[in-house]
Amino acid sequence: MDEQRVLIIAADPLARAGLVTLLADQPGWVVVGRISEDDDLLAGLEAYQPDVLLWDLGWQAERALEQLAELSESDLPIVALLPDETQANEAWAGGLRVLLLRSVSGEKLTAALRAATQELTVLDPTFINALLPINYPDQPPLIENLTPRELEVLQLLAEGLANKAIARKLDISDHTVKFHVNAILSKLGAQSRTEAVVRASRLGLILL
Repeated sequence: MDEQRVLIIAADPLARAGLVTLLADQPGWVVVGRISEDDDLLAGLEAYQPDVLLWDLGWQAERALEQLAELSESDLPIVALLPDETQANEAWAGGLRVLLLRSVSGEKLTAALRAATQELTVLDPTFINALLPINYPDQPPLIENLTPRELEVLQLLAEGLANKAIARKLDISDHTVKFHVNAILSKLGAQSRTEAVVRASRLGLILL
């Protein structure tokens, strides 16, 4: 297997050094560079040509999230590290779909990096409740049971796949996927795909 090139971004030089050490013994990954979020990010991408970004958002994630706009056209997968769940909502709203705690192990980190390169969603369980709507009531019953096909689509939603990828995976049309997604949202009483996945997880319908 070819080595995947990782660029580390972190404001704290000790955090950058720690992540280099964490990945040093993990086969299949090579750290090609480490930069601060205050550096020119686009120049860093050009210089290091990474396959995936490992971004430690630190204790003040607002600054890091502001920098995401600079990377909007790069389409590079990003694995983001957070100190706790307090900024999970901001990170998710900023478009980050692989969120881990800074205390993650090397094995879990490389698994998440691999998932990110495959456009999958990965959330540390700590962040699940933080991503629920504040006014989310105690678990309501299903409005209607999901069909076997809807459960298949729901599991793929939980893995972070877009409609087109789900259509390819299940060999159905984009229109049919959209129909199933709308049915899933309706039956779960959810307003978004993320909320549907979280509610389905709490109901035991899927595993994250």
